[in-house]
Amino acid sequence: MILAERLDKGLRDPRLGFVTITDVRVTGDLQHASVFYTVLGDDAERVASGEALKSATGMLRSEVGRHLNVRLVPTLEFIADALPENADHISGLLREARERDAEVSRLAAGAKPAGDEDPYIRSDDEE
Repeated sequence: MILAERLDKGLRDPRLGFVTITDVRVTGDLQHASVFYTVLGDDAERVASGEALKSATGMLRSEVGRHLNVRLVPTLEFIADALPENADHISGLLREARERDAEVSRLAAGAKPAGDEDPYIRSDDEE
């Protein structure tokens, strides 16, 4: 929340694009925080925003330290979250599966068995 508010106010770095903090994971001893983020835009904007966050890590860590009452302020590591790309990939796979299912259903609608209607061999006694 502290980082999101600070990013909302701006960093005075022209490289920083529209960044969204998606998750923060802190180690049990509070020594390290992994901050996952996404950037709205193309690959160049993602790279530039990542560099801006990396260069502002010290200032952002100081901001966190001012708001927390802990003896040691965790180190911050910014990690680009692949969530949007993964979601797009999964959506594409689901769309492809639906199209293939529709094609199989279309082919099966007019299909007839290759052999007899009842392919199981039965003795005359069982009938």
